[in-house]
Amino acid sequence: MDTFTLHRGTAPLLVSLPHDGSAIPDELAARMTQGARRAPDTDWHVSRLYDFARALGASVLVPRYSRYVVDLNRPQDDTSLYPGQNTTGLCPTVRFTGEALYLEGQGPTTDEVGRRIETYWRPYHEALRGELDRLQGLHGRVVLWEGHSIRGSGLPFLFEGRLPDLNLGTAAGTSCTPALQQRLETVLASQDRYDWVANGRFKGGHITRHYGQPGRGIDAVQLEISQRTYMDEDSFEFDESKAAHLRAVLRDLLTAAMRR
Repeated sequence: MDTFTLHRGTAPLLVSLPHDGSAIPDELAARMTQGARRAPDTDWHVSRLYDFARALGASVLVPRYSRYVVDLNRPQDDTSLYPGQNTTGLCPTVRFTGEALYLEGQGPTTDEVGRRIETYWRPYHEALRGELDRLQGLHGRVVLWEGHSIRGSGLPFLFEGRLPDLNLGTAAGTSCTPALQQRLETVLASQDRYDWVANGRFKGGHITRHYGQPGRGIDAVQLEISQRTYMDEDSFEFDESKAAHLRAVLRDLLTAAMRR
């Protein structure tokens, strides 16, 4: 079963989009609430938003299935990434609104979680690790760029008020070199269309924290984008005119990320 696609590039950059997938197997969807079956917490259209990355020479890794099946950006043991704050887990049982994901009594069992890890989670991470190793072998250093997006307001279960447009996460400066973080912040500060923050509410998920080892030649960065910047957050419709402006900034960020 094809659970992801991997485009192998030549540049020292891997763009990972672990929440772009929206597919839910029929037998699983039948156990979910009507609202959940639409997979509303998808990082909608991020692969389309980053469609220029291949022209930069980047490798691009994209899953097929929804985070509701298994969250590829959570650790295998499901340890909370944000202790003391609401979040969703490895095999979520609640939506970003806090509402139940499953019909009563239909949530995943421990054995089912284990099967999902083997079927969906592990293959993605094996591909991710393999591609990082390949690119590092070619270039000595490699950047892992974690592309994410989320509804920018109206989610008090996760955060109060309005999320900044662009949310840079480097695990509080531990997942990449200070020089790389400075280059990225310089790009963000040089534009005035979008507000931004570094290591705010979203500091980087499991992938950023686990794979980012700057001392060993792997820099990892997460960018959480408020979806209002490129789409309609209610209909989930992509807005090409908005996206064109955002892509220009994203291109500058990825270009800066690859500089030595």
